[in-house]
Amino acid sequence: MMKVTRRIAVAAMFGAMAFTTSVSAQAADLIAIITPSPDNPFFKAEADGAAAKATELGYETLVASHDDDANKQSELIDTAIARGAKAIILDNAGADATVAAVQKAKDAGIPSFLIDREINATGVAAAQIVSNNYQGAQLGAQEFVKLMGEKGTFVELVGKESDTNAGIRSKGYHDVIDSYPDLKMVAQQSANWSQKEAFDKMETILQANPDIKGVISGNDTMAMGAIAALQAAGKKDVIVVGFDGSNDVRDSILAGGIKATVLQPAYYSAQLAVEQAHDAIANKKMPAQEKQLLDCVLINADNAAKLETFALK
Repeated sequence: MMKVTRRIAVAAMFGAMAFTTSVSAQAADLIAIITPSPDNPFFKAEADGAAAKATELGYETLVASHDDDANKQSELIDTAIARGAKAIILDNAGADATVAAVQKAKDAGIPSFLIDREINATGVAAAQIVSNNYQGAQLGAQEFVKLMGEKGTFVELVGKESDTNAGIRSKGYHDVIDSYPDLKMVAQQSANWSQKEAFDKMETILQANPDIKGVISGNDTMAMGAIAALQAAGKKDVIVVGFDGSNDVRDSILAGGIKATVLQPAYYSAQLAVEQAHDAIANKKMPAQEKQLLDCVLINADNAAKLETFALK
């Protein structure tokens, strides 16, 4: 697959934004890396991958989380501008809410390289490098249909409604599953990418639908919540399929819990964004295409042992 730090205090005028800095020997240029919360291993992999590549290329880095808060994201971009960042690597806080913030950076002469999530505008970001969520969802749905034997009742857990990826994945799932009339969806609820919320939602769903045969989830974190709720209820034979390719789901697959997931290359996409930012900074060369899709890979019992930190080894 394509593919020291020290804590600093940001000046009081910028608030307590908890940036981490990684300073190279020369520390000539700065790249800002802004993602959702690193509590989610997918976003941590993005931040780690981008920071590692930027350090390797000789940049100082500012790493921060916007926690899916568009206002905080805007403040962090203000900080990056004030600190003289040469580029911003961003997994954004909303397809619509992010456009103005990225435009603000562009107006300040700072290109933004988006990863994972697109925004609802073109010509604002220098690049939008995202997993092919529709292709990946179809892979996951095909495996789900196979595991279900093309029949039975199932539940869908959907991601955060403001996140474009949630809708794309759901559509990819249904464009496959809806072709099988003996597969019946009995509940569809958003768990906002959250493991705890997925656990709580599954507990409630099970009360009304105790005999479900499958759960298809918009990400691995929600899949982990779902499998925990199912196991707590003594339901060990329900088919659960996720999306992301996390180590937690890898371990669950190997232990016979969750049956499959779809790997999207978080670590690689973040490193690719830094490489493209470096090309723009060092060589004044912008990406040939703004929107770049990276294909996803099905992960099941056959290849799960090769999965490590959102990459196949």
